[in-house]
Amino acid sequence: MTFTLGPRAIAAGYQLAAFDQIGSTNAEAMLRARDGEQGPMWFVTSEQTAGRGRRQRVWVAPRGNLASSILEVTDVPPAVAATLGFAAGLSLEAALQKVSVEAALRLGPDSPKFTLKWPNDVLANGKKLSGILLEAEALENRLAVVVGIGTNVVAAPEGTPTPAVSLAGLGIQISAEELFAALSDAWVEFRGIWDDGRGFPEIRRLWLERAAGLGDKVAVQTGSATLEGTFDTIDDTGCLIVRTASGERMPVTAGEVYFGTAASVRAN
Repeated sequence: MTFTLGPRAIAAGYQLAAFDQIGSTNAEAMLRARDGEQGPMWFVTSEQTAGRGRRQRVWVAPRGNLASSILEVTDVPPAVAATLGFAAGLSLEAALQKVSVEAALRLGPDSPKFTLKWPNDVLANGKKLSGILLEAEALENRLAVVVGIGTNVVAAPEGTPTPAVSLAGLGIQISAEELFAALSDAWVEFRGIWDDGRGFPEIRRLWLERAAGLGDKVAVQTGSATLEGTFDTIDDTGCLIVRTASGERMPVTAGEVYFGTAASVRAN
């Protein structure tokens, strides 16, 4: 199979650059933006050799997994652009629901449950299925925003801080090409709702409906400090709000999040 945009993405005027192999779709997208590409444009491959996750971690994408990045050049401030990551999580969750219909019917009660983990992971049955990396760079008077979305389709890495899983490991036998077509169409929907940040209240509502660990015990590690409490909500800027034992609501802009039993272990 070859990578193709979904019909909604084609109708909306999105472009596509597909590669048999590439170092990093995010790096390629930002390079094109520096060379004048205005987008919106997808960069996609089923084998990525130099991918990056958050905090400069390596993102492993062996052949058959999906590495994709969307370039959007906007006029919004960086703080507003950062909330686009939540629309990306919703887009991938919607695409996963679409491509896993057959598996859901076949597996019944054992079909995987997809949830969104703050700030930018998609989980399946509590294990990491996908990571999202948002990068932005000011170019002249506009902001180039690249949202990288990497998904474990056929294989998942071992020994990661958060246990990982692949679609194949969940009993969902689909290709990276099938998932990408569904993702490109879902992006059109949620990018439209986001509407350069004006629609973030609706994105926030939809995201919270799918949030992992909402209302549960949470520990957030930021550098050498750990904040413990309950995952209360996300605010209107996308910050994680932790309610401490004293009732104080603490905003978190970045950090490693651990829920439930993992939160207890991490806090000790």
